[in-house]
Amino acid sequence: MPTHAEQRLIAYTPDQLFDLVADVEKYPQFLPWCVKASIRTQTEQELVADLTIGFGPFRETFTSRVTLERPSRIRVRYEKGPFRYLNNVWTFTPDPRGCLVDFFVDFEFRSRLLQNAMGVVFNEGVRLMVSAFIKRARDIYGTQATKAVPPTPGLSQRT
Repeated sequence: MPTHAEQRLIAYTPDQLFDLVADVEKYPQFLPWCVKASIRTQTEQELVADLTIGFGPFRETFTSRVTLERPSRIRVRYEKGPFRYLNNVWTFTPDPRGCLVDFFVDFEFRSRLLQNAMGVVFNEGVRLMVSAFIKRARDIYGTQATKAVPPTPGLSQRT
């Protein structure tokens, strides 16, 4: 089953990055393959959202429960749709140079056909998604906060 874990040091605050990830309704504006997002219910600690993802002829909508642990963690728990399961966690840790972001996603489609199709594009898709959040941070918060941060020994990208 596709799993991706990535750790990045990003020159924004945990609050800023938390707000970007928690703003689910804006995902279609900047996330590759996200064509629609709607919030069913929302409180300060949790929201339930429907996301429609699509590429080529493929379009699927799924429902997730998103737990908001401001400003350190966002957990996404799959509820309904084309997956057997989907787990996604964002962790935001303060760092003198910005924020250390840990991203984890693991999922399996119910359909073997979809699973095989996604396996081909999964790794590139996740990299594009994380990069899209970083670009969104620049677009929203500006570049003055984004001094180039050199790679840190021990940080990893695992696929």
